[in-house]
Amino acid sequence: MRARLVPLVVGLAISLSDAASAQWLNYPTPGIPRTADGRPNLTAAAPRMPDGKPDFTGMWRVETLLPCDDVRRMCTDLPISTQFGNLGAGLNGGAPYQPSVQERMKQRGPADDPYTRCLTPGGPRMHLLPTMKKFVQTPGLLILLNEFNISFRQVFLDGRPLPVDPNPTWNGYSVGRWDGDALVIESIGFRDDQWLDAAGSPLTNSGKVTERFHRPDYGHLTIDVTIDDAKAYTRPWSTAIRLIAVPDTEMLDAQCLENEKDVPHLLNAK
Repeated sequence: MRARLVPLVVGLAISLSDAASAQWLNYPTPGIPRTADGRPNLTAAAPRMPDGKPDFTGMWRVETLLPCDDVRRMCTDLPISTQFGNLGAGLNGGAPYQPSVQERMKQRGPADDPYTRCLTPGGPRMHLLPTMKKFVQTPGLLILLNEFNISFRQVFLDGRPLPVDPNPTWNGYSVGRWDGDALVIESIGFRDDQWLDAAGSPLTNSGKVTERFHRPDYGHLTIDVTIDDAKAYTRPWSTAIRLIAVPDTEMLDAQCLENEKDVPHLLNAK
């Protein structure tokens, strides 16, 4: 079942690929570094805020793609990360699931994934969706916009603490602090039993997610993610998600609930 899970879920992403081709293509993003021939210079120095802190503002997409496979029709206009299928891909031994979680995951299929039902995933999975992201940074707030279901996330940089007894939400509650040039974001208060990836790796309402944002140059962003969730895992574990800047384009409405035709097919996919 796992071997066919990612291709089936990719079908949902393919259904959005026409939307990607209709974005504001070739409209030059003002004020970005460019090479002598006018192309965006992705290796130029990272931009900074007036206070000297790194500025994460810009359009982003996930960097690592799955191999193109014509048989499974995984060549799309939208980027699919290997971590989309399994956030713990590449970890020695994989994610440290609790035994009960492993048993539950064996019973799950693509039709059980909230993403395939057009529910916007929260937590670090938002970084892995094959739609575009746009970050807007101010001194006191980082806003993360995602084309999928026209969704958003707020990271407060104004020194406020995390809430003591938060009402669970898809994206949780996020606060950030600076550690040199890295922005460290802590998030809690997620809805119970979300999926971190297409394999069904869970994130529960007791989970805490720590993300460390680092922009080494203009075109690249590394997000080191640590999942601390004793209900689902035997110990905290970490992985890295890499994004690449996408200048000279813009956001587009991509509402999965409109004209959705994939879910009825996925219901019979187990």
